[in-house]
Amino acid sequence: MSQTPIQRATQLREQLERAAEAYYNRDEQLIPDAEYDALLRELEALEAEHPQLKAEDSISGRIGGRASGRFAEVTHALPMLSLGNAFSEGEVADFVRRISERLDLAECDLAFSAEPKLDGLAISLRYEDGVFVQGATRGDGSTGEDVTANLRTIGDIPQQLTGSGWPALLEVRGEVYMSRADFEACNAQARASGGKVLANPRNAAAGTLRQLDARVVAQRRLSFFAYATGVVEGGQLPDTHAGTLAVLQRWGFPVSDLCQVVHGLDGLLGYYQRIGQARDRLAFDIDGVVYKLDDKAGQQAMGFVARAPRWAIAHKFPAQEQTTTVEDIEIQIGRTGAATPVARLAPVQVAGVVVTNATLHNADQIARLDVRIGDSVIVRRAGDVIPEVVSVRLELRPPATTPWLMPQACPVCGAELVREEGMAVWRCSGELSCPAQRKEAIAHFASRKAMDIDGLGEKFIEVLVDSGLVRSVADLYAIDRDTLLKLKLILDAADVEAYVAALQPHLLPLNSGQALAQLLALSAADDWRARALALPVQVAWADKKIATRWADNLVAAIDASRRTTLARLLFALGIEHVGEATAKTLAQWFGDLELIRQLPWPLFKQVPDIGGEVARSIGHFFDQSGNQAAIDALLAGGVSVTDAHPPSARLHAGLGLAPLLVACEIPGITQKRAEALAAVVADMAALVDAEPAQLLASGLPATVVAGLTQWLEQGDNAALLLRAAQAQARLAALLPEEDPSAAGPLDGQTVVLTGTLSRLGRETAKAWLEQFGAKVAGSVSKKTSFVIAGSEAGSKLAKAQELGVPVWDEEQLLAWLAQQGVVL
Repeated sequence: MSQTPIQRATQLREQLERAAEAYYNRDEQLIPDAEYDALLRELEALEAEHPQLKAEDSISGRIGGRASGRFAEVTHALPMLSLGNAFSEGEVADFVRRISERLDLAECDLAFSAEPKLDGLAISLRYEDGVFVQGATRGDGSTGEDVTANLRTIGDIPQQLTGSGWPALLEVRGEVYMSRADFEACNAQARASGGKVLANPRNAAAGTLRQLDARVVAQRRLSFFAYATGVVEGGQLPDTHAGTLAVLQRWGFPVSDLCQVVHGLDGLLGYYQRIGQARDRLAFDIDGVVYKLDDKAGQQAMGFVARAPRWAIAHKFPAQEQTTTVEDIEIQIGRTGAATPVARLAPVQVAGVVVTNATLHNADQIARLDVRIGDSVIVRRAGDVIPEVVSVRLELRPPATTPWLMPQACPVCGAELVREEGMAVWRCSGELSCPAQRKEAIAHFASRKAMDIDGLGEKFIEVLVDSGLVRSVADLYAIDRDTLLKLKLILDAADVEAYVAALQPHLLPLNSGQALAQLLALSAADDWRARALALPVQVAWADKKIATRWADNLVAAIDASRRTTLARLLFALGIEHVGEATAKTLAQWFGDLELIRQLPWPLFKQVPDIGGEVARSIGHFFDQSGNQAAIDALLAGGVSVTDAHPPSARLHAGLGLAPLLVACEIPGITQKRAEALAAVVADMAALVDAEPAQLLASGLPATVVAGLTQWLEQGDNAALLLRAAQAQARLAALLPEEDPSAAGPLDGQTVVLTGTLSRLGRETAKAWLEQFGAKVAGSVSKKTSFVIAGSEAGSKLAKAQELGVPVWDEEQLLAWLAQQGVVL
């Protein structure tokens, strides 16, 4: 089914939020830059066409990522803006034309500073009287993270400016990056020591700069180029951008020697071609070039759009391509069971990186391309990150190749691979019994926006699952301190002997010899880590010889996650097509897990923005006995929903025989025809048992009645109708008696949460406020109805007080909720 604009916009925001959170806070790249840019452009176009869809905090208006909380926040005195992107010569021509028209200058007379677009981390450096005093990441453009101590370890960044004439206050913007040579040296050392191999120079630079230990930053050589200034007080800079860069260079800042002043469109495109040809020979990674109007007066006249200057643009390089050979096609099983074909390739360098595999997306894509084992294929690193097979070079195809077919069984668990009707994706039917899905499902369950079990990383999950100690998400709540400490020793050890040496000081004398012998016997096993963790080794930890606080914190995080909101739990379950927004919608409308888990899929369609595909996915999930058993185990393990409430009275509007018939998507049954049927039968049971003559009495065409009769005889359709009708009756009995059209007490009001709500928690508070009709925003403005301030409230509270916006504390919120009948 095609998506409505609001559904597509919501899906785009969720996908972009996930990608941005991983990129800016975990230094991971979930999707290619090119794909991210395309999704962002699609969202911006949707929001431009439908302005009512744009939320105040939409990612389309955001510059970078939010601060992670690991470092102190720094508010930029002058925002660190992002740049618009150009992907074609036509878009660059439009950029030049707009400036020419606005400034009333001939295009050939326009001077631009053209510079390489480094693939690193943007930072701002603050100097007072020539002395470096603070450095911060860009963050979301307004607020970044204080990484001053780490920046002091970078030799390229001057601690004291050289020369003379610098302003009393100077902010310098630039890019921290890791050179290709330093990246390779860093990874070579990691491989030799058994450490973490970094994915690419960009992630290496970002991850290094955001280390909590400055000594780690010093060990990994980072570099820096200056490219702009921020706030300047007590002095004056040249009136051109190129002149400013030259002055910065005299004051001790490194500036790329690839920066060049060019004129007009021809100058820009010529520079783009020259840098593109030299790209692979550069000492560092770039993903395009940047054009900036050189004249600062012209910059000021051009001004800004929401998040970018009108006088600058980034011209991105296209994805690079190479030819290689397909050595095999294997299947990877994802968190939701999606079976993704992956081409194993003869190693080839693409955009400076050795590529050994590439995604083939799905079986349909393989069929379209006709990719076969042994083929020579063109591989592209889309956005310079994720490789994909673009096409087959048929002229190089060897004889006797055969078309590839999707395997019938899951390569991980052996369960049948099935394909949903009308869907491109094949899935493993093993669901929670499939180890591949189990690991991904547990990682998702523990993630920050799900159950938020901070510290439970993928390596921990890998060994916990392989050892058999964790077979489902409920088993997480049985993990104890001993297990975690053993697990850390195991992961830190290069081999069994190293683990035994680390464990020996903590072993109890009783049976220690037998335990050591059992462990050493695993030395030849590939899965020794999992098997070692599974062994019942008795220990008494010598706390002075081992760090334990992290384990205590993780156990506490697991325990704290037992009390959660319904929306978080629904999202954590990993139901296909249920992202954060859909989980929140389900929680708001139905209010109770026990109700939701018993509803057949057509009833979920009574909720706005949930269509047939999503409703079927939710219903299918809860129809599986294994999933129900997993939920039972979670509840038995102490997991509880803190914000359960009766279903929304707004569901009254979707109740009745006719709406239910339409929701079941019976061929030919429109709303009008469903109402006609409802007029001639007493209830759903009567409809199922009705003779064709009775159905014809409703006035429906004979062909529609024949189709309905045939549909009822197929599979479990009749049983679905009866089950749905019974569930609808139970739902109706739970609905409040209030007028469903009545507005909620907070309808039309905008609320902002700030600080720590120690008793309620901000997620729970947000869920209740939205349940009563409020819009919960991320920033304070004159339109804010009131602010709820917990302990340690900061700038939002100050802003509210400045604007005269009413402020509640947590006790006032709790008292108000009690007045609404909420029992906590």
